[in-house]
Amino acid sequence: MAENDSFQQHVAKVYREHRGERVVPFEYQGKRYWLKQVEHLAGAMRLLKQNSTAALHKEIGVLNTLSHLGAPVPAVVDFGDGYMVVEDAGSTINHLLECTNQTLWQPILNDVSVALAKLHSMQLAHGRPALRDISWQAGEVKFIDFEANQQHKSVVSQQIRDVLVFIHSLYRYIGPNNNVINQAIACYRLAGGEAIWQKAKQFLASWQWLYYFARPFRYIGGKDLKPVYWVLWHFRQAPLTLA
Repeated sequence: MAENDSFQQHVAKVYREHRGERVVPFEYQGKRYWLKQVEHLAGAMRLLKQNSTAALHKEIGVLNTLSHLGAPVPAVVDFGDGYMVVEDAGSTINHLLECTNQTLWQPILNDVSVALAKLHSMQLAHGRPALRDISWQAGEVKFIDFEANQQHKSVVSQQIRDVLVFIHSLYRYIGPNNNVINQAIACYRLAGGEAIWQKAKQFLASWQWLYYFARPFRYIGGKDLKPVYWVLWHFRQAPLTLA
């Protein structure tokens, strides 16, 4: 109990010193944590975005529920009026791709793909599993920033979206390095994601006309446009079944 009081006092100190800052990292007894505060909106953004306090409370509730279900999410270790504290879960994947030797990319991406398949096997979905919303540390994957605005759709629809967003993000940050991405997606399929991958392929069947529209932009388009072509390309050339 005394140690818990000491931790909460340390959190209160960090909160006072960094009041108003959206996200602040700090250390306590050799462990790293993140203090996340209510987002303070100004001007028109107060009308365009949902209530910040309600959004933070919803995030706390979602993380606690997912953690109780055994989902790979950061643990909420403290929360209060206008803030929450989560354990550090390592570097985000997009950051790792920037600072890690390319020879290490494959095992990291394979770990992420398997974790996404396992999340889906639990009948859960992330909503936006872009590489900036996934962390990795010593082989352990955690999903952060779950999107709650997709929860009115069926779980299968959300999982299909997960797969498409994930593949789009792979091409966004890696580019058309097809072998690395193909191996990662093969790991997702073999780890239990095959049915959702097949449904994603079926979903995109009526959108394949975009393949020809996006083709001229596959190398020269913007960061979000170029991957559209490569996502469509992936589902056109990937083997229909895996051994």
